[in-house]
Amino acid sequence: MEAQKDEFFTGNSELSIEFSKYVLEHPEMDDLLAEEKVVVFLPEFDAKLRDFNLRMAKDIESEGGKVLYVKVKQVAPKVASRLIGVELVSEVRPVGKRRSERCGHETDI
Repeated sequence: MEAQKDEFFTGNSELSIEFSKYVLEHPEMDDLLAEEKVVVFLPEFDAKLRDFNLRMAKDIESEGGKVLYVKVKQVAPKVASRLIGVELVSEVRPVGKRRSERCGHETDI
């Protein structure tokens, strides 16, 4: 049972992260999110997680809480980081040259 709770936590965490990205890209949703409600995900692609979340939401509502249900049809496959040209530097100087950890030569900053 504990392993399943961990799976539900992980699934809800991933949905929460993706929903946050979605909201940032769709500011028209701000009005729907203005009222204080507990966001509960109902993923159509994961019946166990959907049922678990639905039971949790009903408990919240039975105690007088408000719930905003977010139905999710699917989640696109994960993609690698979109960052390009990442370098780790030990120090940053205001102007001039620095030593790159990536390739070992001096580059402009």
